[in-house]
Order: sequence, then C-alpha cells, then structure tokens
Amino acid sequence: MSTAILTGPPAPGSSLDGDLRSLGFDVKAASGADEAAALLAAVPAGERVALVDPRFVGHLHALRLALTDPRFPAAAAPGALTAQSGARPALSRALRDATATDDLPGTLADALDADGVAVHRPQLGTLVATVPADPEARHEARAAVDAVDDEAVRLRSAVKAHDGFFTTFFISPYSRYIARWCARRGLTPNQVTTASLLTALIAAGCAATGERGGYIAAGVLLLVSFVLDCTDGQLARYALKYSTMGAWLDATFDRAKEYAFYAGLALGAARDGDDVWALALGAMILMTCRHVVDFSFNEANHDATANTSPTAALSDRLDSLGWTVWARRMIILPIGERWAMIAVLTAVTSPRVVFWALIIGCAFGACYTTAGRVLRSLTRKARRTDRAAQALADLADSGPLAGIVARAPARTRLLGPGVVLAAIATAVLLSTVLARPFGDRQTVVIAVLYVVLAGAAVSRPLKGALDWLVPPLFRAAEYTTVLVLAAHSGSAHALPAAFGLVAAVAYHHYDTVYRIRGGTGAPPAWLARVTGGHEGRTLLVAVLAALLADRGDDFTLALTALAVAVALVVLVESVRFWVSSGAPAVHDEGETA
Repeated sequence: MSTAILTGPPAPGSSLDGDLRSLGFDVKAASGADEAAALLAAVPAGERVALVDPRFVGHLHALRLALTDPRFPAAAAPGALTAQSGARPALSRALRDATATDDLPGTLADALDADGVAVHRPQLGTLVATVPADPEARHEARAAVDAVDDEAVRLRSAVKAHDGFFTTFFISPYSRYIARWCARRGLTPNQVTTASLLTALIAAGCAATGERGGYIAAGVLLLVSFVLDCTDGQLARYALKYSTMGAWLDATFDRAKEYAFYAGLALGAARDGDDVWALALGAMILMTCRHVVDFSFNEANHDATANTSPTAALSDRLDSLGWTVWARRMIILPIGERWAMIAVLTAVTSPRVVFWALIIGCAFGACYTTAGRVLRSLTRKARRTDRAAQALADLADSGPLAGIVARAPARTRLLGPGVVLAAIATAVLLSTVLARPFGDRQTVVIAVLYVVLAGAAVSRPLKGALDWLVPPLFRAAEYTTVLVLAAHSGSAHALPAAFGLVAAVAYHHYDTVYRIRGGTGAPPAWLARVTGGHEGRTLLVAVLAALLADRGDDFTLALTALAVAVALVVLVESVRFWVSSGAPAVHDEGETA
C-alpha cells in the first residue's frame, strides 16, 4: 500500500479520494505543510508517498501516469507529486523547508529538481490534469475531462510508439485489447511473457515432427507467440507494471523463442532426411552479429558530445517523407516481419527454404544498417566518452588471455586502431579455418595469433570512429569458427552441438547488452575469466579440433560438454543477478529488430 497525502481538505463533490484509493493509495488529509511533513514522517521509509492538491481535477489515467509509474524515483503532474523510497529523504527536506504557497506539490517538485532528484513529468497529451483557481475554472476543467475518453488514450498509449509495419498494422490493433483483458483479470506482463515462451516452444516441438501438419501448426503457434510477445509490453504500459525482471524476460525470451524454433526446424528437417543444421546455425550467427552491430553502435554514440553527420541529416529528411519510415523499417527485417515470414514459410514450404530466406533477408538488412552506420561514423564529428569506450570494451567480451596481451608494456605491444586489428584478426582466423582441413595444427597457431591481435585491439580505449565494429567482429570470428570446425569435422552430431554452444555464448552476450542498457554495467569480471572470453573459447575449440580430429565423435562430445558448462555458468549467474538486481524498473522500448 502506498500513501497519498492531500495538502488540504477535499473539494466538495470531488472524486479525488476515490480515484487515489483505486490506484492503491491510502489517503490522508493534512491542513498544511507542517502536518503534511508529520504525516510523511509516519509513512514507512520503503513506501511510495504522494502529495496531491485537493483541488486537483483531471483524468484518472493522468493520476496513474504521474503517481504510479515504478521507473522513476520521483514524478509530478500539475497538482500532484510522488516519491519512491530513494527520493523520500529529498522530499522530506523540501517539505521541511517549504514556505506558504498556493501550489505545494509544484513547489516541492521544483525543490527536488534543485536537490539533484530528477522529477519525471509525463507527457499527458489530451489528458487533463489541473488545479483550477475558482469555481468557473473548475467547471471548465470538469467539462474538459468529460470531453476526453481517458480509457481510449490509455489503450493508444499501451502500444509502443515506434514499431515495425507488421506489428503496427497487423498485431497492435487487437493485441492492445488482449492486454486490457489481461489487466482486468490481474495477469502480469511476466506471466504473458512466459506464456509466449511456452507457446513458441510448443511451436518448435511441432516443427520438430517433420510432418506437414506439424509445420502448419508450428507456423500458427509462432504467430500466436508473437501476439503474446506484443501483448506483454502493451500490458506493462497499460497497467504501468514495469519491472527489472520483466525487461530481462522480455528481451532474453525473444532470442530463446526464435533460436529454439530454428532448432525445431532443423530437427524436423533431419527427420525428413535433410540436414540443415549448418543453415540453422548460420542464421543464428547472422542474426546475433547483426544485433551486436545495433547494440555497439548505439552504445558508442548515444552520449556522444556532438552529432554533425550529414548522413544522419539525410536519414531525418527521409523519415519526414512518411512512407520511407515504413520502408526503411521493413527492409531490415525486424522481429514482426521476420517472424511472420518464418511462420508463413514454415507452413507452406520446407525448413531449408525458411533458413535460406532468413539468411538472405537478414544479410541484406545487416549490410544496409551496417553501411549506414559506417557512413554516419565516418562523416560525423563527435568526441566519444569514457563510458562509451567502456561499454564497447564490455561488449567485446575479452577474457584473461586478451587481458595479458592488453596489459603488456607499450614497447612490446602491437599498437594500432582497434577496429583494424580486430578486422585483421577475424579475417586471418576465418580464412585459415575455412581453407585448412579439420584438425590441422596450423589452425591452432593462427588461433594463438588471433588471441594476440584481439588483445592488442582492446589495449587502448575504443574511441575511434569505427571502434564500435570491434564487438561484432569478435562475435563473427568466434561463432563462425565454431560453425566451420563443426561442419568440417564430419561428425553427424557436431553441428547440433555447435548450435548449442553458440546459443549458450550468444545468451551471455545478449545478457551483457541488457545489463548495460539497464545501467547496471557488464557482468562481473570473474565471469569472463571462468568462460574464457571470446578469444579463449575460440582458441580452446581450435585446440580441441586438433587434438580430437582422429577420435571419432570425441570432438562432438567436447563441444557438447563445453556448451553445457558455459550455459550453466552464464545462466546461473544471470538469473542470480536479475532476481536480486537493484536495477531500475524498465521495459524495452528500443530497436524493432
């Protein structure tokens, strides 16, 4: 229970008391600032508290937005102010120092801002929130409230402001009503997210049957899973039920659902005698690397001190044309378009066709977005911050071997632009792995060289114009090495084992992204030491291939054991962190990919 303190006696005929109680507040009335301070002091320190002008007139949803959003330590609207536990000390100080005023909540909100507590002021749009000064103004405010349907506004605001074409026009028009239905029955966003995951896993199981009926059911269930995936975020926005756990589940389950479906398709194809595990793994690698490009570019530039790129200006002009917004969102094959394509092709074609369509579409989208971001980076004048450089270093996922190289004395360290060294390391490694036979010892030598170059690439802060490419280059090197060595091994089950290993490592890399986005920083340093970092795992797989080349399925068993070990370590640490995290409550409103 939260506490709302009215800063005076309620106005006759006001519904304010009932509105506040419907939002979960225990309502108390104070005769002035001194009594309000006393009531505030009596509220337990861990509870949310609100101060509301009793003359307030406005929509219930305006109060909900101002007083119940869990993402902000303090928030305010005209006539209303709220503070969570972290902002309570500053509110107490402001209330203690407050002088007589006709707008106590507004005065306190300004005092909190001055005290270093950022006060969120939600955009109310057509919603009414006002403190009328006289009966005539009060009558006009009530008329304005009656003229706007706040439930319609609430439903519209439940939909993400920027989304893909398929989601916007084919899912959101009805999924918002599903979100409202869930809210009225007390369902939480996390429960809907879990239902979406379970539906996708059932879809993957249907695809694994290898039968046409199974493929049709898989396509239908995948679309149902996507509808639920949209619904969970809309429910969070509709009911303002944001949480750290919810943001993590929503983000990680998207990848788990998609990659589990890939595995289901590959299993189904195998039952029909068609081995497409290499295509499934290739699609997963391409998708993950494309996402890392997005994440790295955003982290490198979101707090840059200048943005004078003519490419960015051209992008803004194209967006102003209207239709180009949707065209540019669709060609990158975001999650809505991607899942719709997968569902339809699964139902009417074969897994091989599905994966080739994915690879071609995602490759085009990756080339388009990467080329645009390279042009922006080369044409902009910006000074990148230490925080951005640290984020890129965290995304690089360098382990202890790269750390040894990076800490070497400058006179013995190979210096150069980080992106150039990373590109050389990746090119040399992949060309060798592709050209040499499985188990060739020269591959191990080149893997050692990769370790040295990878360590040198991160030996200096990643502040270069294109240094945001370092993490995706490392992802491409590690994942593709595992794919190629498994494919060259000749073992029937090596590629499924490689799929599991890359999935486990990719989970760790996505988890790192979501922690940085949530403002809590990268996973602890010991996790990189235990899992070896990207360069350590790459070298280990190369060594295992050389040692076990002539020992039947031992390489497959080694990949499986490594996949299980990495998955256990990263999952246990990730679950521990998100369950106990003090990260601020958020919900992903970011990329449509």
